[in-house]
Amino acid sequence: MMEAPGGLPLRRINPLELAGRLKPLMSKSLSLIVACAENRVIGRDRRLPFHIPEDKVWFHEKTAGQTVVLGRICFETWPKVLADGRQPVVITRDASLARPNVRITNNVPAALALAQTLPGEIMICGGQRIYEETLPLADRLLLTLVHAEVPGDTFFPEWRQMPWRETWRKEGADANYRYTFSILER
Repeated sequence: MMEAPGGLPLRRINPLELAGRLKPLMSKSLSLIVACAENRVIGRDRRLPFHIPEDKVWFHEKTAGQTVVLGRICFETWPKVLADGRQPVVITRDASLARPNVRITNNVPAALALAQTLPGEIMICGGQRIYEETLPLADRLLLTLVHAEVPGDTFFPEWRQMPWRETWRKEGADANYRYTFSILER
């Protein structure tokens, strides 16, 4: 176990414990948006493991004008994060990433508190650790499920056992993949 200054042990907060603490403080709903394979892979070597043009359009349309909460790698690999009126809140210890219209926090609770004060919906855009900590808080999941198993090193947490209700669905395919867009709500 790592130590904090003063020799106190640091522990990673259990996502369910975090949800119990934060949910009563949140006035806005929380949505996660993700594209993942059947085996829950969302990334490989700091990149998306698949290229699906229709999903990129979906992702940009759904996040336009919203407050987007994301980790450093997602921020660094998303060139259009500041386009279309998005308000990024980046979770990182690297303060050098701060710039006009980019807010930096160093943990999920601080990011969600800040996101509550910004315009638009709160959209969680990844990566793995951010999804793990916020999935128990989510009111909505905008899921692109790619009907394939792909190799990867970054995963979306298991969502299928949670009490979701599918409110919208659209099937899609391209030359490489079949996929389903779904909106799941609790």
